[in-house]
Parts: sequence; structure tokens; C-alpha cells
Amino acid sequence: MIYLGQKQELVVVRKTEFGVYLAASAEEKKEVVLLPAKQVPEGCDTGDAVTVFIYRDSKDRLIATIREPKLQMGQVAELEVAQVGKIGAFLDWGLEKDLLLPFRQQRGKVEQGDKVLVSLYIDKSNRLCATMNVYENLRTDSPYGPDDRVVGRVYEMSDNFGAFVAVDNMYSALIPCKELYGDVELGKDVNARVVKVREDGRLSLSIRDKAYLQMDKDARKILSMLEEREGVLAFNDKASPELIRRETGMSKNEFKRAVGRLYKERKIEFKGDSIYRTSS
Repeated sequence: MIYLGQKQELVVVRKTEFGVYLAASAEEKKEVVLLPAKQVPEGCDTGDAVTVFIYRDSKDRLIATIREPKLQMGQVAELEVAQVGKIGAFLDWGLEKDLLLPFRQQRGKVEQGDKVLVSLYIDKSNRLCATMNVYENLRTDSPYGPDDRVVGRVYEMSDNFGAFVAVDNMYSALIPCKELYGDVELGKDVNARVVKVREDGRLSLSIRDKAYLQMDKDARKILSMLEEREGVLAFNDKASPELIRRETGMSKNEFKRAVGRLYKERKIEFKGDSIYRTSS
């Protein structure tokens, strides 16, 4: 059988002036695919095996190529947007015909020159297309463990679950909602820490350090904010979680821990609803 979107070894069953026809076996005559003459290996003859990738040409005909595609079925890859048209974006995947990424399969705005993380799927017309819904094709056998630092692409944002991340563009991970602080954007890379490896192999991440390390960073950030605001923050640790997160990028508990340390070190003081930097 010939598989669309995959590399496979096929057998030459017929030679013509415009190429050779390949089949799954020497006995197979009905299901064949053309390998164009310009790509036929020198000396190739009937009965020889050739490793090819199967896709569709500009006229939607099944075609074989010996060129190496940047993406196959079941894989995830970062591809560059060659152009944007009326039906979607077209991606450079190393073959003569660019790969269509339909608008409905995009996550966020896609523009020419962007690099997007995608997988392959076969649409209702039996054509290969790209999708930014890569969850099912991400691997769950990462080499990472708790407290390892990783880099990954945020490929989906969910109000219920958090930020879905493709670590190294291949491993499945999630930053839960409770860990979503700071600069986490759809389509952007994020530096994170592995909190745990779930039973299914997927990674749980945090963009925050361990509590005792993060407290030091948060305390320094608060002092920097006080410096920028002439020594006064117009809110304290009793403010709403939403206000604290908006102003500092911290959770309320993280903010309270940091200001608590600064207070014990006598670097800040509370006056009314505000925090002041001490003169000492």
C-alpha cells in the first residue's frame, strides 16, 4: 500500500520517458505512483527499490519525490510561512509545492516570514495540509525530570487548563493556570522549569523558580519598582489578587512572601494602604 505523507520504500514496476512508476511490491500493478524523471536515481531499473516521500503535486495528483521533506505524518516541525493567500498560509517544507495551512487550522495571526509549529493531516479532499493543533503528535518520552530547565513553544492557550507547550518543539507539556505569570504568549517560546513528569509522560511546567529562589527575585523586583516609583507602591499585600498580578506579575501569596521578607529586613514599611521604602 502507498501511504500519503510518509517516506517508504517502493519498487520500480515500470519505466517511461517521463519517469518511473513505483508500487508497494513488484507484483502490484494497480496502485502505482510516479517518480518524475529528474528525480530518478542514476542506473535505476525495474525491480529496484527506492525510498521516496508521497504527496500531491500542484494538480493534486499523487506523486513521489526523493527530496527530504521537513515534516511527515505523525511528526511536529517548525516551518516558515512563505506567503499568505486567500485560503490560508503556505509553508516551506522543502518540496516544490508549498504546504497549505488553512485559516481554520491556525492559532493566532500568521504572517509571511513567521515560523510556525505544525503537524500534517489529510483533509476531506485527501490532500495533505498543515495544522497548528499539534497536541496529538507531541511525544511523551522526554529526557527531562523535575527542576530541569526547558524551552518550548506555546502553541495553545486555555482558560481552563493553562498554556500548552511543545518543549524542544517535540515534547508535550503544560503550564497550569496557577503558574501563568509574566510573559507567556501564544506562538512565543518560553523558558520554564519542570515541576513534575505526569504518569502519561507529559510535563508540568512553571515559569517560576522554587519558592525560596523566587522569593529573592520577587523581593528584588519590588525594590526595583519602589525605586522607579519614588519609593512608594500605592497598594499593599491586602490588595486584590488581580491588582497584584497586574502590577507585579506575581500571585498574591508570592507578593506577600516577598514583602514579608523585605519588612523583616527593614527595607520597607507599611503606611495606610501603601508600601514605602525605608531610608535605612
